[in-house]
Amino acid sequence: MGPLVVFALLGGYGFGAWKFWNGFDRTSFNKGLGNRVAMSTLWPFLMYNKSYRKNFQKALKGD
Repeated sequence: MGPLVVFALLGGYGFGAWKFWNGFDRTSFNKGLGNRVAMSTLWPFLMYNKSYRKNFQKALKGD
């Protein structure tokens, strides 16, 4: 069961990064490539920031 949990966690992480990458243009962040890569990669850690959470939801839902 251990490998299945690891696979599910990595899949969820990858899915979140991919969705944020594709919706990055809907956010209010600077549109530079470095900013896009950093925020897409570090999204689980940045979720503690209220402003980032709002922008993350904009990227995912298109609000």
